[in-house]
Amino acid sequence: MTEQELPHNAELEASLGRAAAIMARLRAPNGCPWDLEQTFDSIKRHTLEEVYEVFDAIERRNFADLKDELGDLLLQVLFYAQMASDESRFTLRDVADNLSAKLIRRHPHIFGDVEAETPDAVLRNWEQIKVEEKKAKAAEEDGPRSLLDDVPRSMPAMMEATKIGSKAAKVHFDWPDAQGVLAKVDEELAEVRAELAANDPERIESEVGDLLFSVVHLARHLKVDPEQALRGTNARFRARFAAMESVSEARGQELSGMNADQLEALWAEAKRGLAAENHQKQDQDEGERA
Repeated sequence: MTEQELPHNAELEASLGRAAAIMARLRAPNGCPWDLEQTFDSIKRHTLEEVYEVFDAIERRNFADLKDELGDLLLQVLFYAQMASDESRFTLRDVADNLSAKLIRRHPHIFGDVEAETPDAVLRNWEQIKVEEKKAKAAEEDGPRSLLDDVPRSMPAMMEATKIGSKAAKVHFDWPDAQGVLAKVDEELAEVRAELAANDPERIESEVGDLLFSVVHLARHLKVDPEQALRGTNARFRARFAAMESVSEARGQELSGMNADQLEALWAEAKRGLAAENHQKQDQDEGERA
């Protein structure tokens, strides 16, 4: 397929154009006072909040909410682009054109004559094209660049750790397999224990950081998204703790008045109850599909 053969969706183009025009009006003279006073830095936290709200809607499989949250996330793109346009840096059209050019350039198996029959082959091509792009960009800049410079320091630490580990692995600076990482996790855990005995807060923080870094790379080797894994654990903890609260309330007890053994027993009871509910729900779902 050539770029000229791409279908055009006039209704979609009109809808996106309308949203962009509304954003421009909000930022125009005599526009919205709140929108006018915003800066790139002031709305960063809103962008992060919107990303997590998209995640939440996906995890809840609430597609009505997802539609709304994606709109809120699109607003962030419109906002940044409009502020850049106000400062004569770039426009929303520049953003879209840059994205389109990148997608076409990185999909030569669709828009060119390169063959890529499997997802792995596509990823290999994608990474090689990125390498060439970075070489060209580096040639335009002064001074040497680190392989890790493309990993934003402002991203969440767990994501940053995953990214820089993946980058280092491209030059074979990595553990050979998951067993190697497990050994590193054991080593770092032992170092945490040693610093606990020494009772040095700064060293404890450093060693806990090393332990977390190693666990993130264990997840990478196991092809597990550590953020998703931890969010899943958080969700399970929330559900089990809420079940503990419900059971204790039904029995006229307060969690704060229980000892450690009682709390542990109640936790185990909550786990069993939720597991039974999940099995029942799965059986119902299978029955509906049958």
